[in-house]
Amino acid sequence: MTTTAPTEAAAASLTVNGTPVPLGDRATPHTTTLDWLRDQGLTGSKEGCAEGECGACAVLVARPAVDGTSTEWVALNSCLVPVAALDGQEVVTVEGLGEPGRLHPVQRELAERGGSQCGYCTPGFVCSMAAEYYRPGRVDAAHGANDGARDGSCGPNGFDLHAISGNLCRCTGYRPIRDAAWALGAPDESDPLAERRRTAPTPARRTHLRADGAELVRPADLSEALGLLLSRPEAVLLAGATDLGVDVNLKGARPPLLVAVDRLPELRGLDVDDDEIRIGAGLTLTEVERGLAGRVPLLAQLFPQFASPLIRNGATLGGNLGTASPIGDAAPVLLALDAALVLTSATGERVVPLADYFTGYRESVRRPGELIREVRIPLPLAATSNFHKVAKRRVDDISSVAVAVALDLVDGSVARARIGLGGVAPTPLRALRTEESLVGRPWTRATVDAAAAVLATEGTPLSDHRASARYRSAMLGQSLLRLYAVQSREREAQP
Repeated sequence: MTTTAPTEAAAASLTVNGTPVPLGDRATPHTTTLDWLRDQGLTGSKEGCAEGECGACAVLVARPAVDGTSTEWVALNSCLVPVAALDGQEVVTVEGLGEPGRLHPVQRELAERGGSQCGYCTPGFVCSMAAEYYRPGRVDAAHGANDGARDGSCGPNGFDLHAISGNLCRCTGYRPIRDAAWALGAPDESDPLAERRRTAPTPARRTHLRADGAELVRPADLSEALGLLLSRPEAVLLAGATDLGVDVNLKGARPPLLVAVDRLPELRGLDVDDDEIRIGAGLTLTEVERGLAGRVPLLAQLFPQFASPLIRNGATLGGNLGTASPIGDAAPVLLALDAALVLTSATGERVVPLADYFTGYRESVRRPGELIREVRIPLPLAATSNFHKVAKRRVDDISSVAVAVALDLVDGSVARARIGLGGVAPTPLRALRTEESLVGRPWTRATVDAAAAVLATEGTPLSDHRASARYRSAMLGQSLLRLYAVQSREREAQP
């Protein structure tokens, strides 16, 4: 990783809308990018929810593309990311895309097609739409795109409406917003943001910001990060800030030391060999999804249901598992995949099966000074799998129940079963009794009925504002019946 000298508060800066801007003396390790931008007079970005659900705060950030040699414009929730974590990076706000008399194509189409209602959410929509507008390969894949999309989300210009699924319009003006998105052509060759994609990404910069009794450090490498974790037990790891940012905004959390690990190359590998898939804990979920390209069907089912693109563009598997949350969507899927975690510290490294990782509510076997370096998924994968998430909204919502199933069927019988559960106990867990009830038995409706009855009793479901304990238990059993019903319909549909 290319680095420069560490930057203190007076030296830290961002390039905003093409102009370098120092962070200034008022920026602290906990100052969000949104608050800092608004202090600079860039008030197009709004705060609607302060937890990454509404998208009113969306901005564009220049990030390395998949090839590592070019740049991609990525939309992020500025209300979550500490501005100091973007030291040395490039940010574009709605003001930097266009202005009155010189509108950006996204802004022009929204205006002409009535896509702006009260206007509060519009800047966020503009930035999310601009990220999709500049997405590499969008125009190349445009021909017949809408015809090939099962849910009709992809327009004839290749614009995928899921790109703006993390943006909420409080005036319910979604149809004209869709019309504007599908009217966009290809970026002009002279467009500065389009040209920026063809040049190298901004290298990560070693940062050390001290202010207001706290510190934010972006280490030069993994060794420095592990040394900090060893010597400073109060340190809190920072990757996408999609969980920590909510605590800072809504719970008043003020960790004394934040250690940013999202750009460490040692945490950003993605390798596949004959025996396993290794996923760096610092890769964003969007990067993992693109890198695997459907290679792991269970993960391919998970990603579209995991929050929103604005969250997935920042969130990491390391962060999702590091919190040890019982409702983190990744854990049930990775449990069904029989995944293991590589935990590393300044004193060594160890591999822990994910099934042994969780020890209690938001507790794990991860020791002080350790971080998750990578996730390992053994190969070959189970031939039959399914992820079933029950929530009040189809997307961008917290699970009431999450069930991931992976089965190996041999001659019509279950040879191996792995079932991961979330939302039904203080920790994510394997449904061991249900697995045992399936293995060695024929994959028939009778077997599934019996196993579903066992699955309904797994865990210790509670009643809360999302669902009752009785409902959660019912959904556990239904998930297995649903998988069998879908398979049966698919068999019947075969010629």
